[in-house]
Amino acid sequence: MRVFVRSAVSVALAAAVVGGMITGCDSADSGTAAKTPDWCPTVAGHTVDCGVVQRPLVAGQPDLGTVDVGYAMVRRTETGTPAAGTVLPNPGGPGVPLISHAAEAVSVAQELISDHDLLLIDARGTGVSGPMNCGVDNERFEYGTREEQLASVESCGKQLGARAAGYTTAATADDFDAVREQLGIDKVVPYGISYGTYLMPVYAQRHPDHVQSMVLTGAYPAEFDRLQRPNAEAVSLTLQRICERSRACDGPTAVADLTTVAARLREHPVEIQQPHPMLLDEGKLANLVFEAASTNVGAQPKELTALGLLPSALHAGARGDDSGLKEFVQSAMGGTGYENMNAYITVACNDYATLWSMNAPVPQRQQQFDAALAKVPATLGAFSARGWEDGQRDGGDICVRWPGIANHERPDQVRTAMPDVPVLVLSGDLDAITPDANGKLVAAKFARSTFVSVPNTGHVPDLEPSGCVVSMIAGFVRTGAVASTECVATVPPIVVRPVTN
Repeated sequence: MRVFVRSAVSVALAAAVVGGMITGCDSADSGTAAKTPDWCPTVAGHTVDCGVVQRPLVAGQPDLGTVDVGYAMVRRTETGTPAAGTVLPNPGGPGVPLISHAAEAVSVAQELISDHDLLLIDARGTGVSGPMNCGVDNERFEYGTREEQLASVESCGKQLGARAAGYTTAATADDFDAVREQLGIDKVVPYGISYGTYLMPVYAQRHPDHVQSMVLTGAYPAEFDRLQRPNAEAVSLTLQRICERSRACDGPTAVADLTTVAARLREHPVEIQQPHPMLLDEGKLANLVFEAASTNVGAQPKELTALGLLPSALHAGARGDDSGLKEFVQSAMGGTGYENMNAYITVACNDYATLWSMNAPVPQRQQQFDAALAKVPATLGAFSARGWEDGQRDGGDICVRWPGIANHERPDQVRTAMPDVPVLVLSGDLDAITPDANGKLVAAKFARSTFVSVPNTGHVPDLEPSGCVVSMIAGFVRTGAVASTECVATVPPIVVRPVTN
């Protein structure tokens, strides 16, 4: 749900490479490490200082070892004056590395990098920070059946054993602060994208004195709805919006077609061969229409995306023609995913709230989940309740066999107040991964927050090409306020393939 299925910053990579911003793998030495790591990126026009901070894997348990947390500090171009601030981004996942995508990070922060430093840190378990492997195959997890996904999670937990306790959002937040402290930075501007919007408020709670302001884009709260009902509702709302704005289809018909196709796939799944053999059942369809179809929407508005294909595919599918559905699946799953699914599963199962007690044995947990599902309406949006839950790669019953951590306090259980700092929360109004409804809940947690919904963008709005959003973010980071949101009205509708009868 909260992951860059096809990393939302990937679009910026092409522009960054073409623009010559990333040129190699070397850097100036900051003096914080004996030798510049060979993974340190080179960003044209910028000094990049790299190093590692060694951290305990699990606090208070030295026998479980340590993890080296890697960082890359991209220095501002105006080096003759002190930095106006240090931006601390996280691209989401959990499980998406950042240092290897320095070019994308610089591209997103292009209006700040002249007078702000950019501190890139690979979260523990990803990238150069002790990349973890508990035996989960990314491809098998993505294309496999629900039972295969459940078995992968169970096997991962058993393989990690006590080491699983080292991979939590709180541990990552403390790693980030350890890097900040080593570099002698007083305050940072946490900039969270997707899962980063879950991580950065945890950082703010644990290290409030070191937060200057915060940007959260594609946001969801720690106390998100455990059935993910806002996401199901957002799928239907997104279909209605793209039809109304493009005039290529009828919104209510598109939602009705989705309901029909979901019901058919529940009973009669369709075999898909491209881009990888898989069985398209209701759960897989649910996952694709809210995760893959939401990702990067609006980044290239003149190109036909998976979301733009969806109404016509559903209309044909509702009438027994699956050719459009197969094209939709190929488009939705044809990109490159960046997340480490091993880290993704571990953090999600450790930290996300569940519909069962982690203290219960697995059979009882399954009973508790089934009982919770039986209490809700038979349908969630256009899907059956069971089909929708089967579409959650980090929700539903995905973690029902996870061993769990003894005495672990999840982020939703923490009651520490958030710091009183300016916060900008951004959401794309076509995003079903982190819909507007969740972004508003996040904004409500902060006394000085501004919520902006960007039309015609999905997960996430930062990369819409007009520059409206990145300029808004830059202005906010510099002043702590949003001067104007008028430019979002100029973001164009996405292309939608016309529906024909």
